Amino acid sequence: MSALKPSLMDFTQKELTELVKPSFRAKQIYGWLYHQYAPDFKAMKNIPKAMKEELAQNYILNPMKIVRKEESSDGTIKYLFELQDGKTVEAVWLKMKDAQLDESGNIIHEAKYTICVSTQVGCKVGCSFCLTAKGGFTRDLTAGEIVAQVVNLKRDNKHKHNRKINIVYMGMGEPLDNLDNLAKAIEIFKEEEGLAISGKRQTVSTSGLSNKIDKLGEMDLGVHIAISLHAVDDELRSELIPMNKAHNINSIIEAVKRFPIDTRKRVMFEYLVIKNKNDDLGSAKKLVKLLSGIKAKVNLIYFNPYPGTTYERPAREDMLKFQEYLINHGLLSTIRDSKGIDISAACGQLKEKNQDEINTHLNN
Repeated sequence: MSALKPSLMDFTQKELTELVKPSFRAKQIYGWLYHQYAPDFKAMKNIPKAMKEELAQNYILNPMKIVRKEESSDGTIKYLFELQDGKTVEAVWLKMKDAQLDESGNIIHEAKYTICVSTQVGCKVGCSFCLTAKGGFTRDLTAGEIVAQVVNLKRDNKHKHNRKINIVYMGMGEPLDNLDNLAKAIEIFKEEEGLAISGKRQTVSTSGLSNKIDKLGEMDLGVHIAISLHAVDDELRSELIPMNKAHNINSIIEAVKRFPIDTRKRVMFEYLVIKNKNDDLGSAKKLVKLLSGIKAKVNLIYFNPYPGTTYERPAREDMLKFQEYLINHGLLSTIRDSKGIDISAACGQLKEKNQDEINTHLNN
């Protein structure tokens, strides 16, 4: 693969200041990137033409473009991006809470949104329930490619730079398998002169690379961590997540106990509930015991079926019973609303659909 042309979104503000002189120009450019969402260098009206031309020769502004999107009736929007090398990744715009209005129809509180971003093209983990795993692993995303997903979604949804938003690294790829670029993207998001998205508004979801959990903790980035647990014994977890053989449940739990968290917050454990696999009360009982001594919150997630999978969505009655058991035994638990169930919301679905349609077109 030929080298990708660097994006200005690959740089922290300090790095951009070292790259662009005089330094006040770097600040202006940073504003165009993250406050104005400039689509190209030409849009930077207060930057000298010669400087823009020189930058355009060596860098690109946006390392990806939207090639497809699907919108759900609940406001969820799934995006498919094409990268410079023609590879594709997905991101999701999630409406978490509607705007609150007063009696006159004026907005009291703005609607709340979360952006789910990808960190890799494909994934090495190979979870048996995940559609992304079917395509294997291609490459890591650069820091700029991670950052650009948020910039593109905010621009496309006319979401002002200073409006609060949450980021979850739960899209395609294992975030901790691309730790250096992930950490840099987190720092770029936190830049006060940029999007100013604090660490407490960023959540890194991992399938359980216990050694990398420790490394992320040592970086002290102020982010939250979510553990994709999905099973309460190593036998089932190894079926669902093959890398569990190298990073078993005990090693993950011990790494979580070492991870620095805000004492007011809880560690999120994601538990994908699959019919007749892990939805019984016996599993709920083991989960309570496993998380004993950890300030934890369990987020129960309905398995979102996709064509070709052998796994099934659990019954709502079983989900409620599972949640009730956890709560009654002192474990905070929520059931994640199924967002975008009427569109290609499962990770990798839109990518797969797009490729299927391309193949059909080429074969006709």
